Amino acid sequence: MAIDMDRQDGYKLHESGIFGEVQIADEVVAIISSLAALEVEGVAKMSGNIPNELVSKLGMNKLSKGVKVEVSPESVNIDLALEMKYGYSIPKVSEQVQEKVKSAIESMTGLLVERVNVRIVGIAVDKPQKAVKTQKTQRTVHVVKK
Repeated sequence: MAIDMDRQDGYKLHESGIFGEVQIADEVVAIISSLAALEVEGVAKMSGNIPNELVSKLGMNKLSKGVKVEVSPESVNIDLALEMKYGYSIPKVSEQVQEKVKSAIESMTGLLVERVNVRIVGIAVDKPQKAVKTQKTQRTVHVVKK
């Protein structure tokens, strides 16, 4: 499959035997990358992005923040900036992100992914929950002898 870089905001994929052309915008590749990265356990959010659990509630706007896409005629390079959750192994999570993003882009777009660079820009620490004050009630037990 060849990539034709006629447009500045997207890419045309050409394959022999196809009756038309397929154009993929940069934003689409960036959104696929971001969503794939957010699916990995240990990723808190993309840099400058909304947290993973809010993605479905707030829609797809601004999902491409923290993602840089570079397309050459032969391949695609992706740069991701993300924040991890505290307590997870950075090398393990980063490797999982690379594999997940590469797989998602290649299977969904047909583009060949050459590199997925992951940059950890922060660690998300869960805020401690406020302690619930409970009133201790004193109970007096009276023992009555018969």
